[in-house]
Amino acid sequence: MPHRDFDVASLARYLHLSPEVVLRLAERGKLPGRKVAGQWRFPRAEVHHWLEQKIGAAEDDTQLAQLETVVSQPAAGPSETTFTSLTELMPLEAIAIPLRAKTRNSVICQMVGLAARTGLLWDVQAMTEAVLAREAMYPTALENGVALLHPRRPMRSILAQPILCLGITSTGVPFGGPCLTDIFFLICSVDDPGHLRVLTRLSRVIAQPELLQALRSAPDAPTAREVIRQAESRLS
Repeated sequence: MPHRDFDVASLARYLHLSPEVVLRLAERGKLPGRKVAGQWRFPRAEVHHWLEQKIGAAEDDTQLAQLETVVSQPAAGPSETTFTSLTELMPLEAIAIPLRAKTRNSVICQMVGLAARTGLLWDVQAMTEAVLAREAMYPTALENGVALLHPRRPMRSILAQPILCLGITSTGVPFGGPCLTDIFFLICSVDDPGHLRVLTRLSRVIAQPELLQALRSAPDAPTAREVIRQAESRLS
């Protein structure tokens, strides 16, 4: 069943590895699993979190593209997130240029406010608290001045559908990363597989240096969304 934990064979198929490699990684503590009645079991939620960390550590588009292939296959589990372009998840109401925030907390509050402005988020307080908790655990700010905000787990009960929000501040904000951050995305997902699919695609898009420069120069929401659409179309 799709909702059950992975065993060695199913996780090997999912990760495109041999069962022997999965066993070796598990025995060395490199995979999130545990033995139950002598057999390895890998909880799906923990595997998804492990993959999220792998996405964040990917060094180039080749690695990200490989990870996108992994998380997009049916073995990842059922998902309500179907999209051909990130801009499908990003209505104009979910984009703020400029985002008028100067602190980490005000950024998070205003980004969640963008999601609420679409009418697709029902509980602003719950989403805000979840994103704040995720940032307190480990900042999502990257060294290129971008932050990929999201709660630790998808929040299906308060979302009508997945949303991707974008806010760009006129000056950088201290956000826990190695430099000031001025481009903020908020990923509001309804399931783990869908979250990973959006995260990998978005990570590939923002890895394009020309994309960030174009976003910082965008005068309004329609222009920013078109910049993202064009950047995504350049992916192989």
